[in-house]
Amino acid sequence: MPVPPCFHRRSPALPTQPAGVERKRAAARGLLAIVGGAWLAAAMASDRVELQTADHRLVTGRVVREARDGSLLIEHDDGRYELLGPIDIALRSSVAGPPVRERPIEFGRRVLAELPAGFDLLVTKHYVICFDTTREYAKWCAALFERLHDAFGNYWSRAGVEVTDPERPLVVVIFADRRAYETHAAADLGAAADRVVGYYNLLSNRITTFDLTGSDQLAAERGRQPGRVGLEILSHPAAAGLVSTLVHEASHQLAFNNGMHRRLAPVPLWVSEGVATYFETPDLEHVRAWRAVGAVNRPRLDRFLETYRPGCVEAVVRGDDAFRDPDRAVDAYATAWAVCHHLLQVRKSAFVNYLRELAVKQPLDEDSPETRLDEFRAAFGDPAAVEEAVMKAMARLASGPR
Repeated sequence: MPVPPCFHRRSPALPTQPAGVERKRAAARGLLAIVGGAWLAAAMASDRVELQTADHRLVTGRVVREARDGSLLIEHDDGRYELLGPIDIALRSSVAGPPVRERPIEFGRRVLAELPAGFDLLVTKHYVICFDTTREYAKWCAALFERLHDAFGNYWSRAGVEVTDPERPLVVVIFADRRAYETHAAADLGAAADRVVGYYNLLSNRITTFDLTGSDQLAAERGRQPGRVGLEILSHPAAAGLVSTLVHEASHQLAFNNGMHRRLAPVPLWVSEGVATYFETPDLEHVRAWRAVGAVNRPRLDRFLETYRPGCVEAVVRGDDAFRDPDRAVDAYATAWAVCHHLLQVRKSAFVNYLRELAVKQPLDEDSPETRLDEFRAAFGDPAAVEEAVMKAMARLASGPR
């Protein structure tokens, strides 16, 4: 479902479920169909196991979900998810007690060990940044992420959402240049790796991107080497789309780690993408390139009004297909932004209550279109009436100052 970037329009980077993740979710659903049953009740947080796998790995982590045939969704001690079928598990034993808490720098060093040679580490209050570009660029990104972390938590806390800090530092991997990034990202994104500048992976729980100041939109025009353009990124016409991608993906990572959403749970994409687009609008007048929550996202607004079709709200409520179709994804993102912006402006308490309902959904569960529609109606009323209100609100925004 990747969409080719079009940075001057701030088109979406990548929905929350990259192709590789979606294939694994589909495989899990297929596995359940074969064994003829659903996942058992969610495991307790203390259900930790040690597994010897058929490929001779030792896996220690928390059981997130278990199927009747013994298939497991495991959360590794470093936060990664892994789906294991019964043929993948050679031996299973219980582990007493919680995992040993690592210091952030130790945690970061373990991540570094998985990456190509030459990566360095930057540890901040909430993030572990692994990078092989300049430390100055890594610090610039870290400051942007920390600013978003605080604003994101404050916004939802004031709105009445119970948010918590993640149990472990959030991981961001920054490659020095696009080529190295694409080589690494191909395992997650396949052929789409050359069409996005960054993504959040639900299984690894990590953001992966590259030094945007060395991207071919910027460096080629200025004749600079990757990592040397520095903060001049903010003066470039492509800067808005590049910065919004970082904020967009970091918003996903925060929402799936602070209690708002559960990874691999059936969170409608109009919600998860709507929230990310609500936060993504950059502010290039500010030294950190971003500071406004809920600012009018002009490219999304323009796209929504230009491509509006009656019934678009009910369509994204009932299913996520439009987000996964390259020909319709940009329009779906615009609809998600418009609906979320309107609801958060005029029906915030209802939206917060709806988020609470979504927060208890379990990983790898599936909701039918009818269930999704019923839950939307219970929270906000008839989708057609909501769509009418959204259209009026967007028309008013479009007539305002640019």
